[in-house]
Amino acid sequence: MHAQEAGIGAEWLRQDEPGGAPVSLPERIDAEQAQVSRYESGRAVPSLATVVRLAEAFGVCTDYLLVDDAPRRPFRSAEDALGDQLATVADVLRPTYEALEHYVLQAPIVGADETWWRLMERPVAKRWWVWSVTREDAVVYRILEHRSQDAAREVLAGFTGIVMADGYGAYAALARAGPGITLAHCWAHVRRKFIEAAAHYPEPCRSVLDLIGQLYAVEREAPSLPAMGGENEAMRDELLAQRRRLRDERSRSIVRAIQTWALAQRALPASSLGKAIGYLLGLWRGLTRFLDDPCIPLDNNRTERGLRGVVLGRKNHYGSRSRRGLDVAALFYSLIESAKLCGVEPKRYLLTATRAGLADRTAVTLPHASSQASESGGCHRALRVPG
Repeated sequence: MHAQEAGIGAEWLRQDEPGGAPVSLPERIDAEQAQVSRYESGRAVPSLATVVRLAEAFGVCTDYLLVDDAPRRPFRSAEDALGDQLATVADVLRPTYEALEHYVLQAPIVGADETWWRLMERPVAKRWWVWSVTREDAVVYRILEHRSQDAAREVLAGFTGIVMADGYGAYAALARAGPGITLAHCWAHVRRKFIEAAAHYPEPCRSVLDLIGQLYAVEREAPSLPAMGGENEAMRDELLAQRRRLRDERSRSIVRAIQTWALAQRALPASSLGKAIGYLLGLWRGLTRFLDDPCIPLDNNRTERGLRGVVLGRKNHYGSRSRRGLDVAALFYSLIESAKLCGVEPKRYLLTATRAGLADRTAVTLPHASSQASESGGCHRALRVPG
């Protein structure tokens, strides 16, 4: 049963909500484009209007619809049809997702983090892991079975440069295993450790939290950096020089004061204060690396912010019901969150990328390139987002 026979057409192709007003597309879609053949190699091919609806639905009710047991059912439901639509759009967008991953891993500095994700596969749900790798204008997700060094190696395969991360041991083991990866560590995680310890050790924690606050105050005075490449390079170099001067003149002395404070403390190793100090000193080399490279941020908050959509989706629909759903979820979250980072409206971006993919199955439509094309008023390999 195809999508419209399952009732998906009335609710997902034409209306915002059952009984609601028709969808207003960003631009007119020709009838022959909108009514793409419903089957290709035995699978439903989505209309472009469907892409808009899927973009709106994602993060609300999509991942759990991707099921593997549908062929064994005596009938196909609207959920099955929507799952087919999602999987087919994902196939169309696969070259873009792979190019996005390559683009992220070409950056000299990336942020890495992970959070859990549930695979609700029979007979018992299992905890899988969403791995996130972020650069200034893009993020890519992989959902893997393990949170191990091997999984970290798979996610960062081919990357050479600096990884901003917390103190999770998989990253340190990966850095030790080869010369290609250098770790920088996150001051926000250090700050959280001392906030947790402050309930029992308010006075000493107040001192170090004040010093860390001064570090952040310096960073707020430093100019924000534009994305790498193109016309931004000259401006970026000038802003990096300003940031380096600020860190040399002010941040170095603050960091020395933090180290002096930590070495002077006498706390039981098993206490919350002792653990926070141990965390700080154990990651000291990575925590101070930002002083010698103005490109390195003070923390990994950008990567953590990129995981908010994943966490919200996890709360809304609990996870994925199939391994196919894991792959589709990773792809859509990557493209949607990257579009947000670039200031590109996700629905319009997905519509543009899917149209390009239907016309040419090798087409790549990256959101950061869409943003640049929109700003310049030009068109870069079908990358312009319709107005």
